[in-house]
Amino acid sequence: MNIIFMGTPDYAQKILERLLEESNINVVAVYTQPDKPVGRKKIMTAPEVKVLAEEKNIPVYQPNRLRDEEVVVELLTIECDYIVVAAYGQILPRAILDHAPCINLHASILPQYRGASPIQQTLLNDDKQTGVTAMLMEEGLDTGDILKIETIDVPKSMMVETLFDELTLLATRLTVDVLNNFESFSAKKQDEHQATHCKKITKKDGKVDFESAYEVYNKYRAFTPWPGIYLGSGMKLKKIELMDKCSLYEAGKILEINSDNIVVACTKGVLRIFTVQPQSKKEMSVISYINGKRLALEDTFL
Repeated sequence: MNIIFMGTPDYAQKILERLLEESNINVVAVYTQPDKPVGRKKIMTAPEVKVLAEEKNIPVYQPNRLRDEEVVVELLTIECDYIVVAAYGQILPRAILDHAPCINLHASILPQYRGASPIQQTLLNDDKQTGVTAMLMEEGLDTGDILKIETIDVPKSMMVETLFDELTLLATRLTVDVLNNFESFSAKKQDEHQATHCKKITKKDGKVDFESAYEVYNKYRAFTPWPGIYLGSGMKLKKIELMDKCSLYEAGKILEINSDNIVVACTKGVLRIFTVQPQSKKEMSVISYINGKRLALEDTFL
C-alpha cells in the first residue's frame, strides 16, 4: 500500500520509522513543518521526520500553509491509499481529507484531551490511565471517528519523557495494525459531551508556588525537562518528590534537613527537594544552596 505521511517531532519520527520497516507499506511522500531556528544561536534545524525521510530518499514537502491552493494541488497529484498523520501541526483541508482515508494517531483516549499537550495533561491531572487513539480525520481538531484505542496504565512516579516513550511505542504498533486491518474496523463517533481540550505548553506554565504540594509535583512530572518548574524568584526545582498532599502547614517552611535533601512544607502537603538551580546559576544540590544562604530548620525556603 502507498502512504503519504505527515508529522514533525520525535513522536512522528518513530511512527515513520516503523512504517518503513513494513514490507507491504510504501511511503511515497512525507509532509512536515518547515525548518526552524533552534537554540540561542538560532541555528536552522530540520524536523526529525525530515531527516529520516531524506535518509531513505523519500520526497519531503514543507509547506508553510497546507491550505494554500498550490500546496493542495501538488499533494493531489501524489497517488496513495492512506494518509497517516501524527503530530503534524496543521489542519488538513477538505480536499486533502477527500484524497484518501486520513488516519491520525493522537496520544490520548479521545475525546479526552483534544489538542496540543495530551501527554502533559495526563500527568497534570494525575490520571491512572492513558493511551493512543487512531481516528479518521475530519476538519475539526481531533474530532474524527475513532477506529481503535490502545491504553496503558500510568504509575504515579512516571515522568513525561517516560510516558512519551511508552505512548510512542504504542502508537507505532497501533499504526501498523490499523493500516493492515483497516477494512475490519467500524469507525465510531466521539461523544462530544465527554470532550475536553488541552492547550499548547508555554514557559510560563512552569511557574509554581508552595500552595499545593500535589499540584507542584504533578507539574514537575509533566514539565520536566521543559519548561521545568520554577518559583517566583526564578529558582528551578530540578528534582523533587511528593511526601504528603493533605497536611496543612505554613507555606515554604523547612521541616527537615537531611544529608542530600530538605523537606519543605506547602500550604497543603509536603515536598522533598533534592536539587535546585538558582536563577542564572548552575544546577546544585539543595544542601549546598541552603548552606550558602545559611538557611536552617523552620526558616522559609523561598
